[in-house]
Amino acid sequence: MSAMALHRWPIGPVTIQARSCSATGRRRTGRKLPQRRRAANVTRPMPNGVTTKTTELPDSRVRVEVEVPTEALERELKTAASELGREMRVPGFRSGKVPPEVVLRQVGREAVLDEAVRRGLQAWYEEALADAGIQTVGDPQVDLSDLPEQGAPLAFTIEVGVVPPAKLGEYKGVEVGRREPKVDDEEVKAELERLRESLASLETVDRAAGDADYVVMDYVGSVDGEQFEGGEGRGQVVELGSGRLIPGFEEQLKGASAGDERTVEVTFPDDYPAEQLAGKDASFAVEVKEIKEKRLPELDDDFAIEAGGFDSLDELRGEIESRIAQAEERAIEAEFREAAVDAVVAQAQVEVPKELVHSKAHEMWHRTAHRLQAQGINPEQYLQMTGKTEEELVIESEPDAETALKREAVLAAIVEAEAFEVTDDEIEQALRASAPPDASDKQLKRALKRARAQGADEALREDIAMRKAVDLVVENAKPIEAERAAAREKIWTPGS
Repeated sequence: MSAMALHRWPIGPVTIQARSCSATGRRRTGRKLPQRRRAANVTRPMPNGVTTKTTELPDSRVRVEVEVPTEALERELKTAASELGREMRVPGFRSGKVPPEVVLRQVGREAVLDEAVRRGLQAWYEEALADAGIQTVGDPQVDLSDLPEQGAPLAFTIEVGVVPPAKLGEYKGVEVGRREPKVDDEEVKAELERLRESLASLETVDRAAGDADYVVMDYVGSVDGEQFEGGEGRGQVVELGSGRLIPGFEEQLKGASAGDERTVEVTFPDDYPAEQLAGKDASFAVEVKEIKEKRLPELDDDFAIEAGGFDSLDELRGEIESRIAQAEERAIEAEFREAAVDAVVAQAQVEVPKELVHSKAHEMWHRTAHRLQAQGINPEQYLQMTGKTEEELVIESEPDAETALKREAVLAAIVEAEAFEVTDDEIEQALRASAPPDASDKQLKRALKRARAQGADEALREDIAMRKAVDLVVENAKPIEAERAAAREKIWTPGS
């Protein structure tokens, strides 16, 4: 598994995910554009919407020619003019109340149309992909032609990779290894120790400090004889050996007793967050107030009562074993589902072009970066921690990307072979599952209506259909002993 351990396998199609749009031709959109699924050589108009013509290209790529009707373009033009009118000041009109027709005269139709296209392109892009029924892989290339004359439609093209087709083999009744659940005594002991740690107490002792002891201290730090901001603390508690302080600080407190005064000499690391201190020598005047040691409770019935209100240690141990067993069952089921899908993939024929794999790997990195940012982690800092470049991580993840593409292709083929349909009720149930607990039926119906207007309901239908495909494979799979499955795989693995 690569350093980017994400999106290990899909249970549905890749859901709508924003991507940067790189443009060919003379115009660049600068928009974040989403993704859809498969394509066919067909022209299809959407009611009162865009018209698309999709052409298959080599190496699992497609070209979608899109035409935005004049009516839709004019609506967006009027909206853009109205938005601009709220920011303009024109003599004879109240501030923010400049009519669209005046804005067009003042600013010029071409400038307003340029803004209208920028505003509307994302929605037209999504509408076009929903109409074409494709699921993209990697970044699309969007070629936007010159702005149309008044009364003419807007045209642009999309070229992008798509999930490749799959020729199915056997997908019902495949034999899949399934291990038996087992509760390891060491796991139970580890959980008991974790509970003991959580209920540990710190007690003052009359002796010198050693490893794992806690020192309560006051300190004042200085650099070149001058105290620095943030370098003073009172009643601070530090665990010796924890490595939480500047390197060398904790080591110089070993052997100290309550009442001792020590001078601790350290050097701030070069990468210390406070740049004014980075790489500098510092001196800390330390006064030791107390030495404390951590004392763990005995493993007895009293501990069981304190840990969770259990009557005895045996009852607590039984509860821990039960929780571990349940977690083990969930892990086994997840492993079995994944193995069942992979067994079906092994029976199928899927050609995945290398360029498509690389695009998918980039897509996976983009998701990782997005998730890191959501957690408050700068992706650049993450790369520094791994000691690798973005491209190196992308290349490392290519085997995972190829696996993901094959799984998506095979599951999509099963959906088509079984003619799975997804009802509105199923979509509402999916929306309810992801909605806040207090969401009303009215709010869910509005969310569904909004999803339909944005073309997002098709992606949700595809996702549910793919889940049905996984369920079908798993329900028909024949579990065999894990050891037997491993031995069979070893026998038939090429080069083994």
